[in-house]
Amino acid sequence: MTGIPDFHGPHVEPPLPGHVTLTWYDPTPRPPRIRVISHTCECRDTTYELCAAAGQSFVRRTDREKQTVRETAWTLSVTAQRIFQQILHGEAR
Repeated sequence: MTGIPDFHGPHVEPPLPGHVTLTWYDPTPRPPRIRVISHTCECRDTTYELCAAAGQSFVRRTDREKQTVRETAWTLSVTAQRIFQQILHGEAR
């Protein structure tokens, strides 16, 4: 019998001194389906998701404490992936 796979995402590192301050926008209705490519662990109040739709990508930030959802600008997939990695490593918020 195989074990249940671990579905926890990575934990976000604390922001580093001098980290990049990202601009966060209110979500706007775009394509009806958005695919989550990667996500951070649900154990924190704020989670991040790398999302893709309509040939572009963005990062979604959900703050359960403040009950807000924000997203970065929609951009090339490689740019959104870099932003997501910067968030994970504390280089951007």
